[in-house]
Amino acid sequence: MNIVVDSGNTYAKIGWFEGPELLRFETRLTFDQLIDAVRSSSVDNILFSSVGKDVEEFRRAIQPNAPVLNLDSQTPLPITKDYETPATLGADRIAAAVGAGYLFPNEDLVVIDMGTCITYDYLDQAARFQGGLISPGMRMRFKAMHTFTQRLPLVEPGPAPTLIGKNTRHAMLSGVMNGLVAEINGIMAAYRTQSPACRVVLCGGDVPFFESLLKPPIFVVPQLVLIGLNRILQHNVNLQNE
Repeated sequence: MNIVVDSGNTYAKIGWFEGPELLRFETRLTFDQLIDAVRSSSVDNILFSSVGKDVEEFRRAIQPNAPVLNLDSQTPLPITKDYETPATLGADRIAAAVGAGYLFPNEDLVVIDMGTCITYDYLDQAARFQGGLISPGMRMRFKAMHTFTQRLPLVEPGPAPTLIGKNTRHAMLSGVMNGLVAEINGIMAAYRTQSPACRVVLCGGDVPFFESLLKPPIFVVPQLVLIGLNRILQHNVNLQNE
């Protein structure tokens, strides 16, 4: 069995795989909960991807000789990177692209990950990661309006309202939600102009707010990052066994 870990600044997500099959996953785990989940599993290989924790801290917490592969800019991948600064490329962006390429091989793919930031990345049919766009995420936009003004409240996300707001909260909600719908549809249209046959694949925690409002065709794969991390782990295990 393989385990893949996607550890963020606050919480971690973990997936258990048998070969390519995702058996189960858990989200919003603290570091201690993550360690308990890994320790309680019988595992052959582990891939650790993190923006906030050092892999050695993770390895020591499990056991010093645990079979942990750390995902960094030097890790071999089943895709190639046509990117000017690969050392700065976020692991989540790469993992989502690898997952999309695994699920939809030999296609031009636009991979949209709706998390803290929204990333729009392009993987061509030859499995070359070309780069993309990074935009503020939904909650970041609400927090920015509250933080950088003196009187605007902190608004919680909700369904996209009518366009014309009749009060301040409504106007802010409309600006963020309808603004994001326009942004995402516009960027998808721009990619489709460049590559008419491209497939759009979405993931990330904020997708449910928007998937019914986006112009089809789109494909939502909630656990795309975990699928991509497991594909990277399988790729490296195969290299070691050659």
